Amino acid sequence: MTSGSWFSFLVRQLLILAIVVLAHGSAIAADDAGLWSAIKNGEAFAIMRHALAPGTGDPEHFSVTDCTTQRNLSKEGRAQASMIGSGFRSRGITAADIYSSEWCRCKETAQLLDLGEVRSLPPLNSFYESMGRRDEQTRALKKWLMAHKGTKPLVLVSHQVNISALTGRPTGSGEAVVAQVDNSGRVVVLGTLE
Repeated sequence: MTSGSWFSFLVRQLLILAIVVLAHGSAIAADDAGLWSAIKNGEAFAIMRHALAPGTGDPEHFSVTDCTTQRNLSKEGRAQASMIGSGFRSRGITAADIYSSEWCRCKETAQLLDLGEVRSLPPLNSFYESMGRRDEQTRALKKWLMAHKGTKPLVLVSHQVNISALTGRPTGSGEAVVAQVDNSGRVVVLGTLE
């Protein structure tokens, strides 16, 4: 490769990188180290979507109290949740206040993080099948977040629809949005962790 073609190749690669970074918006605004620090110091919380659970929604005869009727984590999803927990611990977050949706895929994700006792929080429950509950549940979650006074980092495990309603951000399986809630209940997104 000649020096001229090498320079053109490098310029093209940098242009592609810039386009990818700009397309992801908040990737420029906050680096991962800053996000992890904000969670660890209690300046922000992490709300993550449950790990990989193949499919969409829940079966027709779903019951929140019976995991056999639900869409659950796959083997890959369980491994993903454990790996995410290792990621928390490798960044110095060895214990957290963990709250979960009552859905089994969320509770199992939260347990596999291995960061402490998992508590259920109904405002984190999915409203995918009942979108009419969206606003009420989102208001309840904001109110809970404003009142929460924990001494450990706060990690919430929920569903894509809930996270999107709260933060305006869609999430992939196992992805976390790092955010703050101000005194007026406004959610400020700092970034995402995949």
